[in-house]
Amino acid sequence: MSKLIKTDAEWRLQLSDLAYKVTRKHGTEPPFSNDNFPKSAGIFICKCCEENLFDANSKFDSGTGWPSFYEPITAKKITEKSDKSLFMRRTEVLCSNCDAHLGHVFNDGPLPTGLRYCMNGIALKFKEGKHC
Repeated sequence: MSKLIKTDAEWRLQLSDLAYKVTRKHGTEPPFSNDNFPKSAGIFICKCCEENLFDANSKFDSGTGWPSFYEPITAKKITEKSDKSLFMRRTEVLCSNCDAHLGHVFNDGPLPTGLRYCMNGIALKFKEGKHC
């Protein structure tokens, strides 16, 4: 599978200013600003390329203000990369298809994985229904 590649100008035309800042420039949205997704069956997809990323069944309320999941649909859907910005060591999560910055993953999540994929809601879209 080849990656979706667009110019900076093409991303700017497609995305809102905040979505561009977060997904293409590795920003972070304010907490509690984009975790207003339906609580129904469905999947969360990449806002940039519509790649299927997370099943709604793996979403949980972490209390952080960002949508949180304990696992992606499959490990192939995301790329993890070391992030040493802001004087911290974190693991950045990117969409494997288009390299959009989605958020970070932490080792303080619930069972069965113990992981918390803390995603920027502006980087995701929700598709209701059973798609996987």
